[in-house]
Amino acid sequence: MIRDSLPAAVVDGVASVDFRGDDAPERFDLLLTTTRRLLFADTEVRRVEVDVCTLDTLRRRALHRAGFRLEGVAREAATGPDGPVDVARYALLRDEAVGGREAFTAVMNTVTARKRLISHLLLTDEAGRVCILETTFKPDFELPGGILEHGESPRAGLVREIQEELNHTVSVGRLLVVDWLTPFLGWEDAVELIFDGHELTAHAVPLLTPDLREIRAVHWLEPEDAAARMAPFARGRLLGALAARAEGRTFYLEAGVRIS
Repeated sequence: MIRDSLPAAVVDGVASVDFRGDDAPERFDLLLTTTRRLLFADTEVRRVEVDVCTLDTLRRRALHRAGFRLEGVAREAATGPDGPVDVARYALLRDEAVGGREAFTAVMNTVTARKRLISHLLLTDEAGRVCILETTFKPDFELPGGILEHGESPRAGLVREIQEELNHTVSVGRLLVVDWLTPFLGWEDAVELIFDGHELTAHAVPLLTPDLREIRAVHWLEPEDAAARMAPFARGRLLGALAARAEGRTFYLEAGVRIS
């Protein structure tokens, strides 16, 4: 039997659509748009959600075309022919656009890759020693800075991180290093930026005090000694940042190895 809409259960204003079945893929778009229209015709329905297997590319693409936003993935939430499978949750709210540029970009914003962005600062003192931080959560040392928040600029996030970590407001100079970080210890890949924090005067050095929550201690070490206390890829970033400062350049790295 050929159907024109999909079954759905509505509970407290939320409609859960059952997108399973043996419908022909060329009918997916019609099924979704008709179902969406019928459900939102009920003024009590504020949200329509659909769960599909992450491997079901045809249904997922149809959901994208219908304006549904990806909200997350539930790991091994269902069982397929070959064992447990991950399930993607898509949803659409009543007032969200479903056509045109706004809808397209909103959907793509949820389904395209999102990389963490990290900003760190190269700070040295008048003797050329490097400022590195001893954290409370890992054995290797790191440059001041950290992971940016959503919608935060790399420079503003760096100022915020150092204010939180070291109770000090810094001046952020030019970009020294762009480093792509490979997946590591459960982290997905990311991009790290290292900015020049310039040289601190002897008077300013004692003003950097650790928060004692994330940062256990502040160390000022010779570049070689500082690099020795860092993870290999972080060591490469530090040495790259020092070279970039000396040469007046900006370097691109991958996993701490200079590419260009």
